[in-house]
Amino acid sequence: MIQLGTNLVVADNTGAKLAECIHIYNGSKRRYGAVGDIIKVVIKDASPTASVKRKQKSKAVIVRTTSAIKRTRDDSYIRFSENAVVLINDKKEPVGTRVFGPIPFEIKDAGFTKIASLAKEVL
Repeated sequence: MIQLGTNLVVADNTGAKLAECIHIYNGSKRRYGAVGDIIKVVIKDASPTASVKRKQKSKAVIVRTTSAIKRTRDDSYIRFSENAVVLINDKKEPVGTRVFGPIPFEIKDAGFTKIASLAKEVL
């Protein structure tokens, strides 16, 4: 579960390295975000030649969380070692052209098929 102030690893090749959650969409008083939710982030660390800059605000979709996700089709749980996001634009398409690390299939179920197709490994 991701809440306000959570530091997140950026899992795409936009040049951003670290982001912080500042808003969770889909509800005015929503406290937590899970895999597949859209959040607003501020870039905390980026490379100097990045397409996104430090202190820039952007939308992102949560792709990995350290808290366990219960899967509906076989009632198993999956958990990752880090919290990670992929930056998206207003059309809900990824800004980068590559996605690093494993991505759960719940991302595809949430409607982000482009992110799932860019990922090397879908669990």
